[in-house]
Amino acid sequence: MDSILNPLYSIVSGVMVVIHNLVAPIFGKDSGVTWTLAIMGLVVIIRIILIPLFVKQIKSQRAMTALQPHMKEIQKKYKDDRQKQSEEMMKLYKEHKTNPLASCFPILAQAPIFFALFTVLNGIAAKTDEGVSAPISRGFLKGEYLESAAQATFFGAKISQSFLGSTDLNVRIVTVILIIFMSATTFTTQRQLMVKGMPKMDSSNNMMLQQQKIMLYAFPVIFAVTGVNFPVGVLIYWSTTNLWTWGQQYYVIKRNPTPGSPAYEELEKKRLHKNKEAGKTNNTEIDQNQEQAPEVQGQRQQPKKKKKKK
Repeated sequence: MDSILNPLYSIVSGVMVVIHNLVAPIFGKDSGVTWTLAIMGLVVIIRIILIPLFVKQIKSQRAMTALQPHMKEIQKKYKDDRQKQSEEMMKLYKEHKTNPLASCFPILAQAPIFFALFTVLNGIAAKTDEGVSAPISRGFLKGEYLESAAQATFFGAKISQSFLGSTDLNVRIVTVILIIFMSATTFTTQRQLMVKGMPKMDSSNNMMLQQQKIMLYAFPVIFAVTGVNFPVGVLIYWSTTNLWTWGQQYYVIKRNPTPGSPAYEELEKKRLHKNKEAGKTNNTEIDQNQEQAPEVQGQRQQPKKKKKKK
């Protein structure tokens, strides 16, 4: 595991140092703003790199959602034969070229990166080189950088301190605000997906919908309970990544919603209304052009020569 994570520790700490050096001439090398922007910039860069995995995850989730009616039919038809039910399910997945575990692959791929991120930020909190990189020679966030980051503040609270690890009232107030924001963004992101992004389905026997409901209420509670142990720097990281996730999901639901979802129906209504308005505009322009066009006069008849009487 160390052979995999050590390069990630170096990459993560190196990116933070680069962002710090870019912002330091503006806000100062020991400024809390500089280190806050370094943490936030790191999250943004990582999330941009992971956009292809996010797209793959969305496609997999939509494929599984579309197969829900067929899966329910198979479960109902072979409810007394588990083996036959599994065989038919595998045939269904193979026929539609999807995999029930495909939606988990991007999450698993992200896990080492986010674990490295968390470890680096915890290393700042612990103010130890070992917490940042092992071995130390592979890390970049050490020495004067580590000392500077450990003393940096966010709205007066050191990014290295936590709610339970400090008696400073200012630190506790800042951590509580960040925990509330972190939990609220987690809840709104999940609710946004359920209300706008998922097709309307029968909730009585739908495992996917039940899982989404559990995540809706469980994750904010988990963040609220465990957040008191996180340093301010880690809370900044989680708050930033939650805000990015909300915005990214909002864009996907708004621009490319799942077929059958409320967002998809709204988008279709807007497109239909827009086409109608465009049609009315085109018809009005045609009528106006016809009214303004000059009448085409017929050709002038040439006078016929009269035959002279002899």
